[in-house]
Amino acid sequence: MSRALPKYNKRRVAVIGGAAAVALSGAVIAGSALAGTPARSGATTQARTLSGPGTITCPDVASRLPAVPASAKAEVDRNLTLLQTQIQEADKRLQTTVGQGGPNFVNNAILGPLKDKRVSTIDRIATAIGRTTTKPTGLDTLAACTLNAGGTGAAGGGAATPSAAATRQSGAGTTAAGAAGAGTITCPDVASRLPAVPASAKAEVDRNLTLLQTQIQEADKRLQTTVGQGGPNFVNNAILGPLKDKRVSTIDRIATAIGRTTTKPTGLDTLAACTLDK
Repeated sequence: MSRALPKYNKRRVAVIGGAAAVALSGAVIAGSALAGTPARSGATTQARTLSGPGTITCPDVASRLPAVPASAKAEVDRNLTLLQTQIQEADKRLQTTVGQGGPNFVNNAILGPLKDKRVSTIDRIATAIGRTTTKPTGLDTLAACTLNAGGTGAAGGGAATPSAAATRQSGAGTTAAGAAGAGTITCPDVASRLPAVPASAKAEVDRNLTLLQTQIQEADKRLQTTVGQGGPNFVNNAILGPLKDKRVSTIDRIATAIGRTTTKPTGLDTLAACTLDK
């Protein structure tokens, strides 16, 4: 991954009822949205841009996959998330280069490189599945994306347009905007607590920082859809507890990746626990 280490500010994830269905691939992305916020659509993934540049629409990959073996699931999930990140990076590039270049600028400088990245990522997904079962073919036809003029359309296949509640940065924590009464899940920021990340560890660290965001969004969705269920300890036992366990493993992978080249950071496990703010 060529981009710099994400500057994930400590954010709070607030939940707006019914908004931003989270999954690993395909969806409408706000042009200013935080990278690594995947959502599934039945047909396409569309990154929404500012009103002038238009919209980037990419075929959905997750819906075209066969059953994913358990042994390949982690690798497939990482690469589906990476596909989403690549669209967001292209979307940002689209916004910041409005008016630059000639008539072929978008194709040559944005859509072309995006296709190349998607080809490689999709191939890794197929290869991961093929280690255990029949390797899927024809997925490379899903690599090319298109630019739709206008910047106001929503993705095809019934994908939802992100609302004002989509994940956004705050100075305090990771907040996803949420359902009335559900509260907000707040998790400590990990990126800001890391030492300098060696170049050899950057790609792995970036993937796991993105995965931390995905985990929060999954917990956020669970929080929305279970309002009023269970007893007084339901949220702790069914949402915050499992979220902490996932974060412990992911944070440990980040520390281990850094530790292969330099001193392994310690104490990051204290950042695993999240809280529910009413």
